[in-house]
Amino acid sequence: MSSMRSLRTIAILLLFAATALGQNDVHKIAGRVDQHYNHIETLQVSFNETYRGAGVIRNESGTLLLKKPGKMRWDYLQPRQKLFLSDGKTAWFYVPGEQQVRKASVKTLDDFRSPLRYLLGKTKLEKEFDGLSLAPDAKPLDPGNVVLRGVPKSMADRVNLVLLEVTPDSRLRRIVIEEGDGSTTEFQFTGERTNAPLADTQFRFTPPPGVEIIEATDITQ
Repeated sequence: MSSMRSLRTIAILLLFAATALGQNDVHKIAGRVDQHYNHIETLQVSFNETYRGAGVIRNESGTLLLKKPGKMRWDYLQPRQKLFLSDGKTAWFYVPGEQQVRKASVKTLDDFRSPLRYLLGKTKLEKEFDGLSLAPDAKPLDPGNVVLRGVPKSMADRVNLVLLEVTPDSRLRRIVIEEGDGSTTEFQFTGERTNAPLADTQFRFTPPPGVEIIEATDITQ
């Protein structure tokens, strides 16, 4: 019995040690990601977006531009052209050739892409996510990357969890968002470039002549 109690005690101590080490790793990883993105002014990256839900799989790709403070531009190139952009106050979603464009205030916008603008700010991952922890059961895309999981405080009412795949040099390689209905939206990022000149005009939108403006809070595609 004494040996069994000793084994249990050792097991408990090892568990606490592993937990403490894991949380320490998370703190360091999150801090390095914060430092990487909070100290750059602009970002350009290619993205692949995959939605899975209700028997539907949708794959899209394009380029993402971010600029302080809070500006972003998603140019969807495949399989068809679309544009989602924000100047930090107003967001627009437009499909070339259509007769309507959707417009929303960033403050009221309910869209997965919108929070990414905070990558270029003074945010901290550990403040943005509840229960941020290592996700050893989630296989990374690339060897050497680490995957974190957490629940975004701003979307806790509709999102079960988010996976963040981080590279050894503290870049975000992938973001996976799982909604309450079981659907997932996955963003994969490649070819990151930082601090290249980006004009403010790239984050402004003027509706083409004859295009109707629809005021909305949800401008998802």
